[in-house]
Amino acid sequence: MATTDVNSSDSQRERAPVRLRLRPTMQSDLEFVLSLEQDDANLPFITPWDRVQHEGAIRFPDFRHFIIEGGVGLDAVGFMILIGCRSRHQSLELKRMVVRDKGQGYGRAALRMTKKVAFDDLGAHRLWLDFKSHNTRARALYESEGFIVEGTLREAVRVAGGFDSLVVMSMLQPEFTARRGRALELHA
Repeated sequence: MATTDVNSSDSQRERAPVRLRLRPTMQSDLEFVLSLEQDDANLPFITPWDRVQHEGAIRFPDFRHFIIEGGVGLDAVGFMILIGCRSRHQSLELKRMVVRDKGQGYGRAALRMTKKVAFDDLGAHRLWLDFKSHNTRARALYESEGFIVEGTLREAVRVAGGFDSLVVMSMLQPEFTARRGRALELHA
């Protein structure tokens, strides 16, 4: 996968472009992936997988499991999983994106690159995702990146002490193309 400098802020004055690359996850990356999922900063916002689920996602052709590499040295800074890559419905799910260093622009840059991969490389018509309703950081990012709220899956995930609701958002290919026309997305 190519390395791209992504302007990860809405205003170019705010932050220099983030150097970022997505590369396929390998078995040797799984300790890093699992450690991110078990990190106390991430656990409230995700439903962690076990090693076998990640191994399956690496091998299964309908999934794309990526390591997000960023910064000058392109060090591992997170991971991302797409599901539905071979769906005849052309509807891909951004199953998970976890970034280690919050507030550095890696999440926004990775999301922009993910949209490019989904729509340009994998031919998606629809890219969708869900997140726990209390994850205000994720909601703000997805809204600012053009995703539209489709609805809420009320109390859909069992957690200690109760249930969490999931918010579903999506972007359609024509919406992505329109944003690209306004220079809000990465070039083709």
